Amino acid sequence: MTNETFRALVVEEVNEEIQAGVKACTLEDLSAGDTLIKTSYSGINYKDALATIKNGGVIRSYPMIPGVDAVGEVMETTSDSFKKGDKVVITGNGLGVSHTGGFSEIVRIPNEWVVKLPEGLTEKEAATIGTAGITAVESINELERNGLSDKKARILVTGATGGVGSIAIAMLKSLGYENITALSRKKNEDFLYALGATKVISLDEFMPEKIKPLQKQEYDFVLDTIGGKVLSAILPQINYGGAITLCGNASGIKLETTVLPFILRGIKMLGVDSVQLPNEKKEAIWERIANELDKERLSTIGAVEEPIDRIEEIVTHLLEGTHSGRTLIKM
Repeated sequence: MTNETFRALVVEEVNEEIQAGVKACTLEDLSAGDTLIKTSYSGINYKDALATIKNGGVIRSYPMIPGVDAVGEVMETTSDSFKKGDKVVITGNGLGVSHTGGFSEIVRIPNEWVVKLPEGLTEKEAATIGTAGITAVESINELERNGLSDKKARILVTGATGGVGSIAIAMLKSLGYENITALSRKKNEDFLYALGATKVISLDEFMPEKIKPLQKQEYDFVLDTIGGKVLSAILPQINYGGAITLCGNASGIKLETTVLPFILRGIKMLGVDSVQLPNEKKEAIWERIANELDKERLSTIGAVEEPIDRIEEIVTHLLEGTHSGRTLIKM
């Protein structure tokens, strides 16, 4: 299919300005790889939105096709681990950042990036989960490795209506946790309760007028997706011996805090990266999702399918913080 064209969202630098638009491409426009995949879906993440703007901190060389995850069917491969026709999922490893990504009808990648879709998950479900779900479940794994086991533990999830936050709530509820507080700029209560939240609070309610070094111990474990000032306000409220995972920076990259929550309450702050996770860990996470995530709760997220031509509009909503749930680009 060397001369065949397909559509992709291409981000380019023109006269020192960043432009993004859907274009006809050929295999010559794709990064090198051993496996060709016909893309079925690619989920839109906040990181993908940043990839389309100047100084977004995601893409460093142009032109580039963004899209940090993709689900589809193998067209050609040199691998012995999977074959033509297999359904597969790809997340991380530079996809859509330094390697042409999922916002393309055809994706070409190295064999070692490919994970076979586990039984029990459809392509749409896998795309709904995507990088956001891998991040959410790895965050839960980290909390469980650092003390979370009591099903009655007080758990806070920030950025609750976003991709990572919404899947985290659905997974926590599926695992039997009974006390999940959802924190969101948008107080979308019905949606969050349907996912599994037992309490919903808005950012305005949560943020104190002044952040003190130590405050009332409100939460045992926290899954934070937004960072910044919100994170600064959470740390003084974590219970003795508790832990918090960090996986996002929608509220900013700066952190103002003191050592007191760490040295007087023994809390742990755990960084979570889903990009460079080895495939063995990703495969284990996908298996856990396939076996333990309540698919009815996943359907509550209500992933919206959109054509590739609407990406720019959706990206605008993501950057403005007015986007809820999961949006999938259906190829």
